[in-house]
Amino acid sequence: MEHLDLGPYARASGTVRLLGSKSISNRVLLLAALSNGETSITNLLDSDDTRVMIAALKTLGVAVRQDGERVIVGGTGGVFPSKSAELFLGNAGTAVRPLTAALAMNNGEYCVHGVPRMHERPIGDLVDGLRQIGAAIDYELNDGFPPLRIRPAKIVIDKPIRVRGDVSSQFLTALLMSLPVIEGRNGPVTVEVQGELISKPYIEITVRLMECFGVSVEREGWARFTVAADASYRSPDAIMVEGDASSASYFLAVGAIGPGPVRVEGVGRASIQGDIGFADALNRMGANVTMGDDWIEVRGVESDDGKLLPIDMDFNLIPDAAMTIAVAALFASGTTTLRNIASWRVKEADRIAAMATELRKLGATVVEGADHLVVTPPTTLTPNVVIDTYDDHRMAMCFSLVSLGGVPVRIKDPKCVNKTFPDYFDRFATLVKA
Repeated sequence: MEHLDLGPYARASGTVRLLGSKSISNRVLLLAALSNGETSITNLLDSDDTRVMIAALKTLGVAVRQDGERVIVGGTGGVFPSKSAELFLGNAGTAVRPLTAALAMNNGEYCVHGVPRMHERPIGDLVDGLRQIGAAIDYELNDGFPPLRIRPAKIVIDKPIRVRGDVSSQFLTALLMSLPVIEGRNGPVTVEVQGELISKPYIEITVRLMECFGVSVEREGWARFTVAADASYRSPDAIMVEGDASSASYFLAVGAIGPGPVRVEGVGRASIQGDIGFADALNRMGANVTMGDDWIEVRGVESDDGKLLPIDMDFNLIPDAAMTIAVAALFASGTTTLRNIASWRVKEADRIAAMATELRKLGATVVEGADHLVVTPPTTLTPNVVIDTYDDHRMAMCFSLVSLGGVPVRIKDPKCVNKTFPDYFDRFATLVKA
């Protein structure tokens, strides 16, 4: 397995222009494919996750082409031309879940599968929701998990669709995005969320993007979502994908530790992504944060020791960016507690277990719970630690921060960042100084 040696670095500063958001990119690709009309997309993320989505859409008969810096998607009016296909979707949750729902409405026969880890990531709550309206979906291996076999079925809407919200917000996203393409709707379609909805900002992204494509979603808090009977997707003609706020977290943390300043461009106050809330977490840790409509800048703590402040914080709303806080906790003056992060267990890896294991290698004292992590930094970081990344892009990017702690660190399998940020380490290198 390949590796990358980083550091030790003494300081960091500079500016980074962000790549397009993964969450927005894959949603926009699918919405464009389901729309009437052609959509021109700019700043679309080019990564493993978006490539598998584009490949799947092409297999389904959707016209997708590159035109310079734009990606042009020909809408299908909600009906994929191909009625039979085998779709490999890697480990892209933002592709597997929404596509499964859309395919269940398409009256065809499809196999949806991915890498081994994808076959360990739950999808049962989404399948249960789709089966409530007549979808024919079978599990090929283990109940509740991909791979899936989707068969033609008559979809009948006679009551609200119920879906759990406490495992992954992607199940609700998938259902909402599929509702406007259900044929023969006699009235509005409602989805009711059972239990506490996690990662609410990602649902906000879904609803905002559906509105861009002509479909309004009525909401009663975070528990009930309704789409009108006559709703259908219409292309906005052109749409630009804003920068990835989750990816911004690594560079903002570099600024807080560095001691900066580091500015990221492409997200800011005007962002539709909840992960800009990461800036608030850094502010609580004592970093100096300033923000414009499409930029955020961070400088380190102004104190004698330059250490960040420990925090105790609920990260339900920004679980992906919270991983960066777990590593930033190594640079704090005391114990940091991350709460309400149970969704880490069902991501690209079991991120709570993986994070605890790797932080301990560096000398931290870590208490791992079902939905929380408590990190007490060591007096001195252990040098020359080899970080296992678990084929998880965020593990690799998070632990690059360790190199700013005066110790060298080795990152195994650095190419796993190709999932969302292929040139991450090149961008990181422009900021750090020996």
